[in-house]
Amino acid sequence: MLYLSEEDVRGLLPMREAIKLMAEAFDALAHGRAINQPRRRLILSTGSALHSMAASYQNYFGTKFYSTHPDYGAHFYFVLYDAGTARPLAWMEANHLGQIRTGAATGYATDLLANPDAATLGIIGSGFQARTQLEAIRAVRPIRTVRVWSRSEEKRRKFAEETGAEPAASAEEAVRGAEIVVTATSAPEPVIDNAWIAPGTLVNAMGANRPTSRELPADLLQRAGLVVVDSLEQAKIESGDLILSGCWDNVRELATIRPRFDSKSVTVFKSLGICVEDVAAGAFVYERARATPERFADRSRARR
Repeated sequence: MLYLSEEDVRGLLPMREAIKLMAEAFDALAHGRAINQPRRRLILSTGSALHSMAASYQNYFGTKFYSTHPDYGAHFYFVLYDAGTARPLAWMEANHLGQIRTGAATGYATDLLANPDAATLGIIGSGFQARTQLEAIRAVRPIRTVRVWSRSEEKRRKFAEETGAEPAASAEEAVRGAEIVVTATSAPEPVIDNAWIAPGTLVNAMGANRPTSRELPADLLQRAGLVVVDSLEQAKIESGDLILSGCWDNVRELATIRPRFDSKSVTVFKSLGICVEDVAAGAFVYERARATPERFADRSRARR
């Protein structure tokens, strides 16, 4: 079994390739060539939690599992198996795997749903995930202006300096007038207001994946002409945005969506992060590693 570190994964999985992988994975879901199992959580009284999810795709199946604690951080791992023999193929550190594939899923959804000429992006949040959200959207749209706001002035200024974004003085300043909006936060309550979002805007919300947390207000979701989720089954378990708003009539799965831009209404992509994305990305990383045996052969032999 091959062991791959965070740096290996980041070096082997470029964003543009990851966006193509997401398109292929959701096409496979649409045509019954992939299986996705929603995330499950074991939550302890200590604050620790174990999260696990699984999926199959092409010649592979896999599972991602990770532990979290609000005071001590998170630890992510992914295991890839051969679908025909159930033989374990690779063990990967999976923090970057999750960051890249989450950004890539947003990139794919944005390519389907946003104004083809969108040039302005507003981001709420300046953490780990916000960076690949920006990278992916830049890969599919001619973005010229990026405005970012987060609660920490120091973090948003650092994010702006490192990415070429403009630090905004408020959340409203960041998103008002933006053709694409991203929310990538850990906030339990809405971080944007319905009144700030103009018709024709695509809102990509990816920060809340618990039934008691949400980034978007209910009236924005109710107003949206279309809300797209990566998995309806998983959304019904953990999407606080949708559960707390009671808004389901306008919800569709990403696998069923074809390119469309509605200039007269708001569109929302609610990303939860599903394991078929991890399997598609992890399989690509594994195959690229196998294609360079001189680099990884000793590491593989050491774990037999």
